[in-house]
Amino acid sequence: MGKNNTRMLMRLSALAIVLTAAMMVEEAKSVRLCNIESNDLQRCRLAVTGNNPPPPVNGCCVVLRAANLPCLCKFKSSLTANGIDPAKAKALLPKCGIRNVILPRGC
Repeated sequence: MGKNNTRMLMRLSALAIVLTAAMMVEEAKSVRLCNIESNDLQRCRLAVTGNNPPPPVNGCCVVLRAANLPCLCKFKSSLTANGIDPAKAKALLPKCGIRNVILPRGC
């Protein structure tokens, strides 16, 4: 019976190590960018894609308020490549109550 318990403990330990490693890899996919985690921008995805996107959810607005918006303008060219309409992205600002932000020309 002792061998079975040891094997079970070893299997559970191995599973715990694999799950921990998987969580670490998932967290590593997010990059700190312009005062926010890049994965947090996914909260805004529905509001900037498609023909008739819904209004932004509160979580999206929280992320936008925390972001350095002029810094995010540097990444405007990558929006289209990810299926995001830059005009819809910019339109989120007033929808989230963000006003008086000075954005660089062409942003």
